Amino acid sequence: MSLQQNRQQVFGSAAAFPGILHEPAGLARLLAERHRGQTVVFTNGCFDLIHRGHVEYLERARELGDALVVGLNSDESVRRIKGPERPLVPLADRAAVVAALAAVDYVTSFDEPTPLELIRSLPVQVLVKGGDWPEELVVGGDVVRQRGGRVVCLGSGAPDLSTSALVARIRGETAPTPDLREADGPLGVLAGEVGHCLDVHGQILERCGEAFARASELLGRALRGGGCVYAFGNGGSAADAQHFAAELVGRFRADRGPLPAASLVTDSSVLTALGNDFGFEEIFARQVAARVRPGDVALGISTSGGSRNVLNGLMRARELGARTIGLTGERGRQMAGICDVAILVPSTDTARIQEVHSLLLHSLVEALERGRE
Repeated sequence: MSLQQNRQQVFGSAAAFPGILHEPAGLARLLAERHRGQTVVFTNGCFDLIHRGHVEYLERARELGDALVVGLNSDESVRRIKGPERPLVPLADRAAVVAALAAVDYVTSFDEPTPLELIRSLPVQVLVKGGDWPEELVVGGDVVRQRGGRVVCLGSGAPDLSTSALVARIRGETAPTPDLREADGPLGVLAGEVGHCLDVHGQILERCGEAFARASELLGRALRGGGCVYAFGNGGSAADAQHFAAELVGRFRADRGPLPAASLVTDSSVLTALGNDFGFEEIFARQVAARVRPGDVALGISTSGGSRNVLNGLMRARELGARTIGLTGERGRQMAGICDVAILVPSTDTARIQEVHSLLLHSLVEALERGRE
């Protein structure tokens, strides 16, 4: 079929939306019938505002097999990862555009934060992600490898392109980077910091409220079911993890019984032994493997969302059947992509993100205490 014919077929059936967006069970049967003995390639993403980098990435992915399946995050899934203002383009329109690309053979969607269940349901032999993803952090990689398949991480060839950057340009926005060097004396510095803090805090309810409610519900359900909460992070985030665990075991405001929780950052002998013997990137994953069980919650904290030891710990918890919560900043895409719930603070400033993390953790404990009254 020519590219023009493909476009006509796709857009000609745009009103018949299910004809573009395949239901997973039906797609599994279709792949088994049409591509038996062939190599099925799968990749996923939001694909909100398609740009050249997306096109080049999908073309390279298609070259790795006989058929390319693209899994799109549903609108609700995109909101959970990128915030309430996204997606800019609804699922039906994103599906039509992606399906019209010559490199794409099939398009489907998923509602969860990750496509793990979708990958399990399809006969995927090659799982593809962007070049900024380490292979060990690609959700579903273990499933594909167990089938004898492989994981490939590709760059787009246009690394400077991103949908978020395009959105910022369209809106005329720039990253919040206040220059405090021009402040007049200590009070000027404080005024600048407070002003920036108020700007970020003013967005918390709108940008983080829904994710916060889901995190609170997840924690409450786990604790009522006899699970334990394990928290971890680096530097200031390590202090936050320790503080959070202490308030769960102790109390925040209410007099109540202790809640089962532990921080994975406090045992210096364990941390130094694991760092020395297995590498710093494994200091949390190894502890998770020793302690975490299904029904528990792993809470990882990283202002950047890219701390490898934190991401490794969260991935290990997922593999063990535990639930995962991530606290990060607005650029924490990798963390958001592997967590059941991710709260992305609307800032790129480490200090502001850490301040909001402290507020969020206090509020989580408060919500749990009120739920036990």
